[in-house]
Amino acid sequence: MGNGDTRVRGIAARAGGWSARHRWAAVGIWVLFVVLATGIGTAVGRVDVKGSDEIKGETYSAPKIIEDAGIKEPAGETVLIQAKDGGITATDPQFRTAVTAVIQAVEDTGQVTAVTSPYDTKTISKDGRSALVQFGVSGDADTAGERVEPILKAVAGVQKEHPQLRIGEIGTASMQKTFSDAFGDDFKQAELFAVPVALGILLIAFGALVAALLPVALAVTAIIATMGLMSIVSHIQPMNDTANSMMLLVGLAVGVDYCLFYLRREREERAAGRDPETALRIAAATSGHAVIVSGVTVCVAMAGMLFTGIATFEAMGLASLMVVAVAMVGSVTVLPAMMSLLGKRVETGRLPFLHPEKRRARTARSADEGSRLWEAILKVVLAKPAVSLVVAAGVLLAIAAPALGMKTQNLTLDQEFGDTVPIVATYKQVNEAFPGGPEPAQVVVKAKDINAPEVQSALADFRAQAVSSGASRGPVDVKLHDAQNVAVISVPLVGGSDLDKAGKNLELLRDKIRPDTLGKVDGVQAPITGQVAGSHDFNEKLVGSVAPVFAFVVVFAFLLMLLSFRSLTIAITSIVLNLLSVGAAYGILVAVFQHGWGASLVGAHGVGAIVTWLPLFLFVILFGLSMDYHVFVVSRIREARMRGRTTKEAITHGVVTTAGVVTSAAVIMVAVFAIFGTLSMQSMKQMGVGLSAAVLIDATVIRGVLLPAVMALLGERNWYLPKWLDRMPDFTHDESPQEPAPAVRDKSEPLGV
Repeated sequence: MGNGDTRVRGIAARAGGWSARHRWAAVGIWVLFVVLATGIGTAVGRVDVKGSDEIKGETYSAPKIIEDAGIKEPAGETVLIQAKDGGITATDPQFRTAVTAVIQAVEDTGQVTAVTSPYDTKTISKDGRSALVQFGVSGDADTAGERVEPILKAVAGVQKEHPQLRIGEIGTASMQKTFSDAFGDDFKQAELFAVPVALGILLIAFGALVAALLPVALAVTAIIATMGLMSIVSHIQPMNDTANSMMLLVGLAVGVDYCLFYLRREREERAAGRDPETALRIAAATSGHAVIVSGVTVCVAMAGMLFTGIATFEAMGLASLMVVAVAMVGSVTVLPAMMSLLGKRVETGRLPFLHPEKRRARTARSADEGSRLWEAILKVVLAKPAVSLVVAAGVLLAIAAPALGMKTQNLTLDQEFGDTVPIVATYKQVNEAFPGGPEPAQVVVKAKDINAPEVQSALADFRAQAVSSGASRGPVDVKLHDAQNVAVISVPLVGGSDLDKAGKNLELLRDKIRPDTLGKVDGVQAPITGQVAGSHDFNEKLVGSVAPVFAFVVVFAFLLMLLSFRSLTIAITSIVLNLLSVGAAYGILVAVFQHGWGASLVGAHGVGAIVTWLPLFLFVILFGLSMDYHVFVVSRIREARMRGRTTKEAITHGVVTTAGVVTSAAVIMVAVFAIFGTLSMQSMKQMGVGLSAAVLIDATVIRGVLLPAVMALLGERNWYLPKWLDRMPDFTHDESPQEPAPAVRDKSEPLGV
């Protein structure tokens, strides 16, 4: 092995060694980095993704026309006044009194503009029992949700005065507020529970307070630093709350995991009789190396999201990538320094009821209850590897089967929240009385002269055909901006909250009505946007980006596995097993949230679809995170093989010795992800359940049954590397200077925790 080879292979060991020798410097640099990142990030502020920048295409060009023309379109709001029984209609005096009261109440807030009466705009339902008061919220539409509270209170006040009527508000600003409040509350709840849950599991795993606090401290400081970095980077790549939530989720999971790998190995080596310095060096060379390989793989997987061309995905990918990189660097630098500083004091705060002394008396064998279980399972798996492979793979394929019928869409308000927020009832009532009314399609028409006879004629034709074709039941509203030569047409689409039906009517507008009317006038642009159009275009963009993202992630993960283990076989099996794990997660998602099978068990309900962004996001996240366990387990198997054990003995040794740490890491990940499954928003529930199920499958069926079965069947072919690949760089780690362990273990053999 030449100098260059040593340089590549010893990076984790050398980083850990330097940090252990320069303990205070390493800790000081880390603290300074966290403080500087947070301080600079706070000072520059965060730039958020604009709705108009989310995706290219019509849903991008429509708001861009309005923005470029300097038109400040207010956030539109609607108040529904509806008779509770058939006796009252919009022409009755008490109904008119309620309409007047609503108009007066919203105007009195001083926060509204262009209030219209249903008697002027003819926004009265066909049965005469429902009417709409429409207006805009003053100020910037993007922040209207922050200013709509007084208007909502004013409308609620009118409702109290007219109990015989239903009076409720819906619109862009009120929906913004609903999502913002729910997301904020959910995020706070996740923050509130995630860290204590992780700490509690680590306390059980380590039996000592300081040892349990170290991983949490590193994960939390990595998250804090990344929040600052996100603000800095947002001036180049805008961020948002979703990216923040993903970053917290991923940061806590990988930050704790990486520390857990490192700490457990160092503990094991000390328990085996090595001095603290040697134990730390071995942990750096082995677990430290596994952390770097895993971290780089996760970062590469996250980078796949940058190829989607969707702003929210790019933000989530970059935020997740940054937190993983920060946690990885912290794990191989400041963690060894802290462990060196603490020494045996890492065992401070022992919890007597967890019997730490009893554990130490067992010389930190991994044959505790969990590992005994895995030993028993492995005995069966390795005795009949072919049968084990067929059964386990068959079960996972059966679980994955529902994914073949997966349907994705942006969730509507009622799908996202069910009946948990009052605004949903108003949303449904408006949709029933005025299909598509809460979220109409918007046609932004740009012409050289908006008042030219041919343009006005085309606008009238479009308006008439939108209703006569059945795409809309009206009212189709045209708002002219003469000075800017722009017109905005609002078209409530028949289908309303049923995005399939509304989507067909959107296509009718785009593919037939628009070309037959506005499309016949030279120089006229007429992109169509809105909630239905946004969901449709988002889905199409995402479907188009699936192949390049999948290809990028799979190819780079394959190359990293090939370089890290110098085995073509291991690289191929890693990819196949990970794809099986992701497929099973997809199957569970579709079964629970699309079909509603067992949805009540997770406090959810079948909504007939999976939120559009989730499948690709899950693929990227899971492909990255599952490498954590895979790299850690296979590294240990390879280590045992390099010390002279047979492949079968190495498999047993590798899986049993890592069972404790993989179980602890998986329990933490599942617990943290499961918190998101308890939140109020359906999309967060889907994400939490999908991630939890996948990690659980990955750490049990994949690592405990399929991986050993496949490796046992392959035997020495596990280490196959074609001669022509022998010249590639060597990223394998330096094995610890340990004598080959006996091939057969008796009950007193130390294997490490």
